[in-house]
Amino acid sequence: MQIRKNDSVMVIAGKERGKTGKVLRVLVDKERVIIERVNMVKRHTKPRGPQQSGGILEKEASIHASNLMIMCDKCNAPVRIGHKVLGDGKKIRLCRRCGEAFE
Repeated sequence: MQIRKNDSVMVIAGKERGKTGKVLRVLVDKERVIIERVNMVKRHTKPRGPQQSGGILEKEASIHASNLMIMCDKCNAPVRIGHKVLGDGKKIRLCRRCGEAFE
């Protein structure tokens, strides 16, 4: 999967289209991603002892990786990703638009 934790991404399809955010978690086996403050859902929780109260919690739900594009800091736009192998054998991700490397 090309998307990694802490990447800045934009949603390109679905009800959340156009929103951007930081990747909190990547679920590689399901090809899904959880993004900060995007695709919020409500969960009804039961109280679990005196420490944890019950109620309605709002949390982020996952989005399929095919509905996302990585945002390039230099281009300030959603871009496609390319790969390049450096001389020391290290593989890096590149912006297809400007050639800038992602960390």
